[in-house]
Amino acid sequence: MAELVFFSGTMDCGKSTLALQMDHNHSARGRVGLIFTKMDRAGSNVLSSRLGLSTGALEVSDELDLWDAVVGRATAGQRIDYLVCDEAQFYSPRQVEQLARIVDEMDVDVFAFGITADFRTELFPGSKRLIELADRVQVLQVEALCWCGRRATTNARVVDGVMVVEGEQVVVGDTQTGGAGVVEYEVLCRRHYMRRMTAQAARAASLSPEVLPFDLDVCALPARPITQAD
Repeated sequence: MAELVFFSGTMDCGKSTLALQMDHNHSARGRVGLIFTKMDRAGSNVLSSRLGLSTGALEVSDELDLWDAVVGRATAGQRIDYLVCDEAQFYSPRQVEQLARIVDEMDVDVFAFGITADFRTELFPGSKRLIELADRVQVLQVEALCWCGRRATTNARVVDGVMVVEGEQVVVGDTQTGGAGVVEYEVLCRRHYMRRMTAQAARAASLSPEVLPFDLDVCALPARPITQAD
């Protein structure tokens, strides 16, 4: 019985690495699949991991109908046993529904990989629809870590070294975005996300540039004062 499975987590938790491993494992057993991705950090038509591994992939445009794309290949005689869909948070809800239809009507396994929430801690539309429709949602076992050593649960956007919580939902990291400056991302635990305390900000607040401060009183929130009871 085919399944729609959503593998989710923060950045740096190995989603793309697992997607590559999943494709390898299934193809090694004689199964035939297609790899889809969208806005990979390495460019178009490629699925890449931060470990340096990569493979060719089909780019998912906003206009792509995944049902038509898969049915068209199957009608032309191409065997398709599974789909690997990376960066699935960027897929539209309609495209996620098409993936569910592929599972139900074509008996093709779909393994989707993506970030659950954006830098504002709001669900990506694609991820939200996957959570609603998936047969299984699996949080990846490899934990990304905040600079303080705690488990990272949020993705922070940093523009020119300053953490921001407003702006366009989708901006690819490690890029120059005109007037917006250089955009980067950093994973943080909830506590330091709420205090807007990135690793760079923590070093700046430390008495020594060699040591990160673990005293949360240095992480003041503009909304209210931070006390030792917090």
